[in-house]
Amino acid sequence: MSYLLPHLHSGWEVDQAILSEEERVVVMRFGHDWDETCMQMDEVIASTADRMKNYAVFYLVDISEVPDFNSMYELYDPCTVMFFFRNKHIMIDLGTGNNNKINWALNDKQEFIDICETVFRGASKGQGLVVSPKDYSTKYKY
Repeated sequence: MSYLLPHLHSGWEVDQAILSEEERVVVMRFGHDWDETCMQMDEVIASTADRMKNYAVFYLVDISEVPDFNSMYELYDPCTVMFFFRNKHIMIDLGTGNNNKINWALNDKQEFIDICETVFRGASKGQGLVVSPKDYSTKYKY
């Protein structure tokens, strides 16, 4: 499904995508198109992108083709989703301890829409850290 979403092929393109968007949240998926986790996430993004076009814009970045941000954003996981608003990285508290990014594939489309909407609403109010509508910590799984 990654062929349905815009790809950024250089560090300059990533920077321009983040800098140029003033009204919407920029959602970046860092990873590889051939990775199974990324394929799952890309399917969710592609199927929900049209519903969120008023407040979010989506881009895919191959971390092998564009290694510029790997150490800066600690992109060591197979699939990473990060949020930016008005040239600012928006952190999200998912209950996992890592507030910088989502580093697993969300399979539920409504959960992803809820997270993006929460990020947009919080970022619009000037918050740099928003709290996820769902707690993804492991304390409820045992």
